[in-house]
Amino acid sequence: MFSIAVESNFKASHQLSLPGGSREDLHNHNWQVTVEVSRDRLNKTGLVMDFHALKAKVDNITAGISDMTLEESSYFSDKNASAENVAYYIYEKLCDALPGGVCLEAVKVVEEAGCFATYRK
Repeated sequence: MFSIAVESNFKASHQLSLPGGSREDLHNHNWQVTVEVSRDRLNKTGLVMDFHALKAKVDNITAGISDMTLEESSYFSDKNASAENVAYYIYEKLCDALPGGVCLEAVKVVEEAGCFATYRK
């Protein structure tokens, strides 16, 4: 099994709902995203896939939620905009955008130094 990973980042704010119905104060993060993909065999050019193509796909997905309050996105209208749900959002969007034979292994989202969530199937 071969794997590659790319890193990306975006800025967005969120305001988590807390137990009991209260909400955090609205606050910003510089979110860092790491995506890992794999393939059983390398393609005919000797790659899992092109790093730049993978990064462009990730950047395209995060552009849709960058520079906004995450709760304003229709995706987060009925779920908490937690790091866990942001990782799942990126995973869902990216899964269908990968070339044949390439498997999405994991999406890691760092909210701030030392605080991250990972989604893997």
